[in-house]
Amino acid sequence: MSKVNRIIGVSVATLALTFGFVSPALATPPGIPSADVARSELSTLTVRAEGSTSGYSRDLFPHWITQSGACNTRETVLKRDGTNVVTDSSCAATSGRWFSPYDGATWSAASDVDIDHVVALAEAWRSGASSWTTDRRRSFANDLSGPQLIAVTDNVNQAKGDQDPAEWKPPLTSYHCTYARMWVRTKKNWGLSVDSAEKSALNGMLATC
Repeated sequence: MSKVNRIIGVSVATLALTFGFVSPALATPPGIPSADVARSELSTLTVRAEGSTSGYSRDLFPHWITQSGACNTRETVLKRDGTNVVTDSSCAATSGRWFSPYDGATWSAASDVDIDHVVALAEAWRSGASSWTTDRRRSFANDLSGPQLIAVTDNVNQAKGDQDPAEWKPPLTSYHCTYARMWVRTKKNWGLSVDSAEKSALNGMLATC
């Protein structure tokens, strides 16, 4: 990632925040529920203390599998969430534009963009996925049918790590409502639990909708 690209992206985000014209996401993951539905779904999730990360490995969640032709999951989401995306014969994005709704930055190099697992793999492990089969974990890590994968600024994704909403929220407060709806739907779809602090944080974020 070049220093120039980083400065440009941060400058765009700063201007947007300063003058109040944050661009809408150019594409959104499928299956995001309304706030009312998300509140209802959150109330049905099992509440229990998180399990241990003992035994966890990203290798237990095979990800970026082939989706179509030469395109793997990462490349598929880059194409879905970007605009004017051009790819080469191996499906790698050679140009395009990506708006990161987490922080409001816009990028023109795919190397500046990560594909975030909204519910991180380690978080899923602690919330019930430790008992899943590898096939189920593979499906979770490559889920294109729900709001589990989204293209965002790479260092923002790295700052998030495997933290839940009680520990980390997107820098843009205007995206908290959408993020909470995505999080709740993903946990609902996959039968994952929440801990009490996580549930409280999600209720607070949904109250901003």
